[in-house]
Amino acid sequence: MSPDIEIIGDGCAALSLAARASELTQSITLIKPSGAPPTKDHVWGFWSDPLLVPAQKLARATWQKWAIITHTDRAVLGSETRPYNAFKRSDWTKHCKELAESAKVAMIEETKWRKSADSLVFDTRPPIVPDGCMLQHFHGIEITTEQPCFDPDMAILMDFRVDQSRGMHFIYLLPYSTTEALVESTLFSTELVDEEFYSNSIEDYLKKHCKVKQFSITHQEKGVIPLGKLAPHDAKIPGLGSNAGATRPASGYAFLFIQKQVDTAIKLANSGKQISFKNPHKRIDLWMDSVFLTVLKYWPEHGPNMFLRMGKALSGDQFVKFMSGDAGWLIRLKVIFAMPKWPFVKALTKHILPTRKTTTAAVA
Repeated sequence: MSPDIEIIGDGCAALSLAARASELTQSITLIKPSGAPPTKDHVWGFWSDPLLVPAQKLARATWQKWAIITHTDRAVLGSETRPYNAFKRSDWTKHCKELAESAKVAMIEETKWRKSADSLVFDTRPPIVPDGCMLQHFHGIEITTEQPCFDPDMAILMDFRVDQSRGMHFIYLLPYSTTEALVESTLFSTELVDEEFYSNSIEDYLKKHCKVKQFSITHQEKGVIPLGKLAPHDAKIPGLGSNAGATRPASGYAFLFIQKQVDTAIKLANSGKQISFKNPHKRIDLWMDSVFLTVLKYWPEHGPNMFLRMGKALSGDQFVKFMSGDAGWLIRLKVIFAMPKWPFVKALTKHILPTRKTTTAAVA
């Protein structure tokens, strides 16, 4: 008989596994960590994928076109088979909890947990963040305007027509209708900025590029995603989710990769082997991401042009495959040859003698 599974954490990764408990013969218990910060709602974006059909059914909006915009040019991409979607974290959490409860998944507080002698324990708590780590940090608002201001058929993945003095900075805009949208100010840098920087950037952008004069805020969100290679929360406990490398190092995308990680683990367990959770990314993609992050860390001024070039070089379907970890060598080579060469030569030089120091502080 297979040992039972105990998961430390009750976030996306833990609940995504718990939602599929009926596919396993083992029982699953989720342990809510003591002192965990309150869960805050966020909007999660993702491209359609066979693994994400349940999530797509929860989507508030779907876009078959998306854009990357700089001061001088834009790339507009699209896909009818793999559109971009957005839903609330709270909706996914509710969906997973309902399935978990029907499969009799236990959920307990850490203070009441006593590890079973023969159980398998996995840790979904946040990984350790090294000093000088690249961060994707953002503040966003959902707004309603009095007049039509947005194109509901086009998601803006990245609009770089904002202040670039604090790192690579862009506006992420998801239009739910002509008068409703999520607008986020997002930066890639090693240091956070004050809240006024984000809010001023959003307001200035809306006035200048969307002709928004007045708006009401219906929801606010913020977050920090550490990027790159991260040490596990506890080296003695195998991880799951971001604590097992699910977050894409150069983009911060995690949702699809968590589902891939869970799906692979379930198939492994059902083949008669012991369940485990592997890093869902290919080694070549991790290497490419590490070089890309080095460029963004030391020469962020090249960021807007790099993303624009990638958008220009790929079709919509190819772009989705690359971002989703499904790219083959043809797509990878298209991305490589589209990049400006000198920044990457300098980044490769830095990779010859990499240095890294870690702290004991984890990002919740």
